[in-house]
Amino acid sequence: MKKLLSMMGLAAVAMLPTLAMAADPVANGADNAFMMICTALVLFMTVPGVALFYGGLLRSKNVLSMLTQVIVTFALVCVLWMLYGYSVAFSEGNAFFGGFSNVMLKGITLTSVSGTFAQFIHVAFQCSFAAITVALVVGGIAERVRFSAVLIFTVIWLTFSYLPIAHMVWANGFLAADGALDFAGGTVVHINAASAGLVGAYLLGKRAGFGKEAFKPHNLPMVFTGASILYVGWFGFNAGSASAASAVAALAFLNTVMATAGAILSWVLIEWMVRGKPSLLGASSGAIAGLVAITPACGTVGVGGALVIGLIGGVAGLWGVVTLKKWLNVDDSCDVFGVHGVCGIVGCLLTGVFTASSLGGTGYAEGVTMGHQVWIQLLSVIITLVWSSVVAFIAYKVADMIVGLRVPEEQEREGLDVNSHGENAYNQ
Repeated sequence: MKKLLSMMGLAAVAMLPTLAMAADPVANGADNAFMMICTALVLFMTVPGVALFYGGLLRSKNVLSMLTQVIVTFALVCVLWMLYGYSVAFSEGNAFFGGFSNVMLKGITLTSVSGTFAQFIHVAFQCSFAAITVALVVGGIAERVRFSAVLIFTVIWLTFSYLPIAHMVWANGFLAADGALDFAGGTVVHINAASAGLVGAYLLGKRAGFGKEAFKPHNLPMVFTGASILYVGWFGFNAGSASAASAVAALAFLNTVMATAGAILSWVLIEWMVRGKPSLLGASSGAIAGLVAITPACGTVGVGGALVIGLIGGVAGLWGVVTLKKWLNVDDSCDVFGVHGVCGIVGCLLTGVFTASSLGGTGYAEGVTMGHQVWIQLLSVIITLVWSSVVAFIAYKVADMIVGLRVPEEQEREGLDVNSHGENAYNQ
């Protein structure tokens, strides 16, 4: 009998490694595939989406400068993300910064998982968010900034603004612990980028001839193409933030459709009433306004709430680019703050309202009231605005000291394409 028990004990010990292996998390193939598709869609949003949308909004003599700034900052952010960005944003640290345990992706292997999918995909997905955030900033400083200054700014601002805010919101940092809701980047991406773009626009000053000459988009079909790419890519942005091919991803997907539709209609209808004609530029801008507004809310509000957020977002975006821009007396070249800043703020605050289960949302954390949640949302907006603005101011000043922030007026009037890059977009 003792011999039998001894043999059974040995068999149990022999099974321990197998049981331990079975307990290890394993990446889900469906979630892997879903997240890779979503990552590719967000990458597609930056190059070519943002590049074409912003490029079409500028004058023809500066379109190539915008395309170049977008694709080169995209590449720079990708490299920085691998070197230290992912680690500082998502590894364990304090309430504001992660650590350096994953520098150069150290410790991440083929078997490492993030939730239910491979951690390598998480690295790439979050890299795509960082890249598009920097690309959004350059829209506010277009047509007069030095290319070298943009690159210096990118390194400093990514390191000290984007990474800590991403950590605070998405890696159980300060804002997450405080209960802030930001499903897909209202604070991390849109308010963060818009604040930096606005500071840059003030520091650079207005473009030569601004207010005296016509500054019209040189290619509206290009604007529409860029907006359409952004719209399609945004499904990766929002649905992918569910981090699984789940019902929450489906909710985020449908909410993105409804909010965008509402914003297009509200923007165009008001423009029609005020100006007498509906415009393609208005419809394209309305689409972006709705996408921005629903981003922080898409995974926690109901479909009806998403539609309301979109309708309000369209009105807010139009107000931002027409009225607020005049009040601020600033030359924000591509209306980065008017759309991404204003609609990001509106979306973040309304997330606190429409997440309520009584309004069709998924509900607040236990014991949290609507008033408290809206206050937390407002606090996260204020912290992001201030943090990003201060870091951006320092980054621009450092770039100005090293290489100079603005090109000479003669080069600006001739165009950045030929002076900064030695190319022309169109045959003369």
